[in-house]
Amino acid sequence: MTKHIFVTGGVVSSLGKGLTSAAIGLLLERRGLRVRMQKLDPYLNVDPGTMSPYQHGEVYVLDDGAETDLDLGHYERFTNSDLSRDSNYTTGRIYLSVINKERRGEYLGKTVQVIPHITNEIKLAVRKLASPDVDVVITELGGTVGDIEGLPFLEAIRQIPLDIGRQNCLFVHLTLVPFLKAAGEVKTKPTQHSVGQLRQIGIQPDVLVVRTERELGRENAEKIALFCNVEKNAVIEEPDKEFSIYEVPLGLVEHGLDQLIVDRLGLKAGPIDMSEWQYLLHKVRNPEHEVTIAVVGKYIQHKDAYKSIYESLDHAGIAHSTRVIVKRVEAEELERGDPHSVLGGVDGILVPGGFGMRGIEGKVDAIRYARKSEIPFFGICLGMQCAVIEFARNVMRLENANSTEFAGDTPHPVICLLNDQRKVVEMGGTMRLGAQACLLEPGTRAADCYDAERIVERHRHRYEFNPAFRERFARAGMQITGSSPDGGLAEIVELPDHPWFLAVQYHPEFKSKPNKAHPLFVGFIEAALAHQQQRVQMSL
Repeated sequence: MTKHIFVTGGVVSSLGKGLTSAAIGLLLERRGLRVRMQKLDPYLNVDPGTMSPYQHGEVYVLDDGAETDLDLGHYERFTNSDLSRDSNYTTGRIYLSVINKERRGEYLGKTVQVIPHITNEIKLAVRKLASPDVDVVITELGGTVGDIEGLPFLEAIRQIPLDIGRQNCLFVHLTLVPFLKAAGEVKTKPTQHSVGQLRQIGIQPDVLVVRTERELGRENAEKIALFCNVEKNAVIEEPDKEFSIYEVPLGLVEHGLDQLIVDRLGLKAGPIDMSEWQYLLHKVRNPEHEVTIAVVGKYIQHKDAYKSIYESLDHAGIAHSTRVIVKRVEAEELERGDPHSVLGGVDGILVPGGFGMRGIEGKVDAIRYARKSEIPFFGICLGMQCAVIEFARNVMRLENANSTEFAGDTPHPVICLLNDQRKVVEMGGTMRLGAQACLLEPGTRAADCYDAERIVERHRHRYEFNPAFRERFARAGMQITGSSPDGGLAEIVELPDHPWFLAVQYHPEFKSKPNKAHPLFVGFIEAALAHQQQRVQMSL
């Protein structure tokens, strides 16, 4: 039978349940087990696709087009788990399913209630991932114990061991032991209260993963074990990491978490091999080079709004034994002054995606600076659209060229709405989403990076390069080097006479891993290294 691991959180949010869940998945895979990952989110939105990045951070897109929580990015970067829309459920999606069933009369006239109907729907969502080819399903619950909106999910996972057997389920609770400077000591009471709330619901955690700023110490670990009714070896210390989030799995191995899980669930697992991960961390800790990349975005103030972008830059840095310093630049800042004062001295400029008019002119100014100063440039989604607008205005002399998203009356709509989007009214899940094929022009920078003629990448957008301008751009020097298989949609643009100027309509950051960096990010950091070395030589 497929085993289930449930990861809950207590005391405060943002403790890193997603990272811990992903790390557990990695450890089990490294022991030869087949793992599936899942996140349950307590908010009422059907999915995060309509939520502001300031509210939620990045929306992570899967191959099947599902717009999901950013923690699924951690799952994919750490594990080989096959993720789909069944890997992320929200309260809104659960309730929508139940209400639709009620409208169809599937409950045969019964009064529909949170228990058992909502909880049964949650259990169906969890058990849907169990199959003969899956050894372990890891389900992370968003929020913290005590949140009223999370109670149906906690009740559902309390019931699952009653359905399939307690020996087939394991509860991991992630909590915080804060350090009080005034007292000069760590405090275990918040953890005791958090576990107490969980036990009142009817869930006894099997493992406590304790986040801590300072070393916990044996005495405190034993105190937590005693008061929280767990074995001493099941209190796993997880201190803050100095270098990288990719240190988390090795820390859990050192504390024996993988063996504890294997023993508790009776899993037939091989010995763990973390040699590849250790080598990866060696490269992180001992970089040979250093480059500075400016990320010019609209949501820079929210550290998770471009989470996958930052991680992909790190992955490419690992591939080149290079420390990547990210300079976060608010696009609107460039609209108020000289771009050189902000971007001077960087080795590469990346303009990521986004929606809406705010900051667009700042992005355009950054791209113009990169083009004229011959600084490596990488545009993603909206970044590609801004690159097209900048080129149209300043090279092709198409005055007031723009996207119809920002200026419906522009005389030169070089970016326009996708044809199949023109009659769309609803906002949720209605963009061009998920994995789409792209054909590459041989001999181009994109084809060299990918070393392929056909690729598949993930999309999330409504607007596109206007095909009516295709030939005019080509004559002016901007090449379309990647297109949809039918040739109708421009996916990649390049400037061949620039050291490295490439922009894509899709989101390559969603397919990058620490041990397998995305080829475009690898190419971009390689170009940034070359630019940095050239700057050094010129200064001598």
